[in-house]
Amino acid sequence: MNASARTVVSGALLGVGLATFVDEFVFHQLLHWHHFYDRASGAAGIVSDGVLHGISWFATVAALFMLADLRRRGEFSARRWWGAVLAGAGAFQLYDGTIQHKLFRMHQIRYDVELAPYDWTWNVIAVVLLAAGLAMLRTRA
Repeated sequence: MNASARTVVSGALLGVGLATFVDEFVFHQLLHWHHFYDRASGAAGIVSDGVLHGISWFATVAALFMLADLRRRGEFSARRWWGAVLAGAGAFQLYDGTIQHKLFRMHQIRYDVELAPYDWTWNVIAVVLLAAGLAMLRTRA
C-alpha cells in the first residue's frame, strides 16, 4: 500500500473511531437514548455497546499507529489525512443512520418521540462531514 492510500486508511479509521466514540459517549452513556442493539434485553444492549466500543478503540489505535509510521517516514499529508478523518466520520454516521437505524432497525436515535427531526439532523450532519472530507481528498495541496 502506498503512502497516499495509507494516509487515507489512517484518517478514515480515526474518523470511524471518533464518530463511534461520540455516539457511544453522548447517546449511549450520557443521555441513555439507545444502545447499539436495542432489540433484546438491557443486558444484551450493554454487551453490544461494549463490543462496539472495543471495535472503535481498535480502529482508533490502528489509525494512530499508521499515522505515527507516516510521520516517521516523512510521508504524512495533513490535508489528505484530515479529509479522510471527516469522510470516515461522515460515512460511519450515514451508515449508522440509514442501515443500522432504518434498514436493520437495530436501534433508533431516541424512543417515544417524533423521530424525523432526529433522523434528519443525524443524516444531514453525516452528509456534510462526508462531503467536506471528500472535497478535501479531491483537492491537490
